[in-house]
Amino acid sequence: MDALATVLDEVGRVVARMDPAEIEAFAAEVAALPRVFVTGEGRSGLMARAFAMRLLHLGSSVAVLGETATPPIAAGDGLVAVSGSGTTAVTRLLAEQAVTAGARLLAVTTDPDSPLAVQAACSLVIPAATKWRRAAEPASEQPLGSLFDQCAHLALDAVCLAIARRRGFTNDAARQRHANAE
Repeated sequence: MDALATVLDEVGRVVARMDPAEIEAFAAEVAALPRVFVTGEGRSGLMARAFAMRLLHLGSSVAVLGETATPPIAAGDGLVAVSGSGTTAVTRLLAEQAVTAGARLLAVTTDPDSPLAVQAACSLVIPAATKWRRAAEPASEQPLGSLFDQCAHLALDAVCLAIARRRGFTNDAARQRHANAE
C-alpha cells in the first residue's frame, strides 16, 4: 500500500469509530460560548490554532492562550484544550487556570479517562494513536502523533461545519471575516 493510501486507511478507521453525536454536542458547547480560547502544545497546538482561525471565520470571539495579544480568560468563557494523551503538563496547567477563572473546559483527546478529560465539562474523544502507543490505541504506521493530529483536524473541522450550519454561515459570510491583509 502506498503512503497516501496508508494515511487515508488509518484516518478512515479512526473516523469510523467516532460518534457523530459527540461532534454535534461539542459544536453546541463551543457555539454557546461568548468567547473561545484554545490551547495545546506542539502539533496539538497547531490543530488548536487552526480551529481558532476557523471559529473566527464563523463569527466567534476567539483567542489563543500564550499569544501576546490574548485577553484574560474570565467566567463564562470557554477553553478548548487539545492534547492527544490528555496528560500534557502545560496544557493541563492552563486548563486548571482557566477553570479557576470560571471558564468552561472542553477537551480534545484520545483518552476519556485522562486528567484533562476528567476535568473537562465536555470532551471530544479521538480514538487515534498518539506518540505513546498505549495498549488501547489503534495501530498506526505513521510516526508519533500524526494520526491523532490528522483526525483531530478533521473532527474539529466537522465541529466547525456543525457550527456554520447552526449559525447559517455560508462561505460568503465566512469569507467576509477572512484576513484581507495577507
